[in-house]
Amino acid sequence: MTTLTAETSPLVRARLAGFWYLLANLFAPITLLYLPARFIVRGDAAATASNIMASESLFRLGVGLSLFTFIAQIFLALVLYQLLNVVNKNMAALMVIFALMAVPIAMLNELNQLAAVLLLSGADYLKAFTAAQLQALVYAFLRLHGQGLNIAQIFWGLWLFPMGYLVFKSGFLPRVLGLLLIVAGFGYVIQSFASLLWPSLQVDLIFVTGWGELFFLLWLLIKGVNVDQWNKRALESARSSAFG
Repeated sequence: MTTLTAETSPLVRARLAGFWYLLANLFAPITLLYLPARFIVRGDAAATASNIMASESLFRLGVGLSLFTFIAQIFLALVLYQLLNVVNKNMAALMVIFALMAVPIAMLNELNQLAAVLLLSGADYLKAFTAAQLQALVYAFLRLHGQGLNIAQIFWGLWLFPMGYLVFKSGFLPRVLGLLLIVAGFGYVIQSFASLLWPSLQVDLIFVTGWGELFFLLWLLIKGVNVDQWNKRALESARSSAFG
């Protein structure tokens, strides 16, 4: 048992997962809330384009922070797999699959924001368009970026279902955290489909249901896991693999 504990270091893995969870969400308030409100004037393409041109460096920084966030999610998924696969390897693999599916969608979606900057670059080949046309295109790409986030958000919700199940069944993490993660998953999925199917409907369900991720993050960083229970699970998993 001592060897198993030394090899797996569950507390280290838990805190590492909490660290990556923090990194993966650290800039989200800036990129998803502050910057869109800073640049996009709803229904006004000219004002939106003007805001971007006035602070292009800040706009580009937002793209960079978003890409950093999505890369951090890759490491987060892998560390959580190492922590939770002792509960159920198939569910842990499903969690990783859902998490990783969101990453290329979200990263490629940032091309829509870069397209907006490109259209406002003043390049010679863009002179075929009038200023009003360029502004309309910029606004359209930014709206498309929002729809791309809605699609990625579906998988940000789906990965919380197997994660919540694993936490609930683990025995080394509080069951209530698993339930809260599942509730957060429903919030993401429902909000995404509502935004895609009824775009005029303003739904902010995540602000109500999404607290489970914050509580889970803090628990991993501060409390970690019950080491004895994690070792028990790891031993059971090893035995099951040996005889399965």
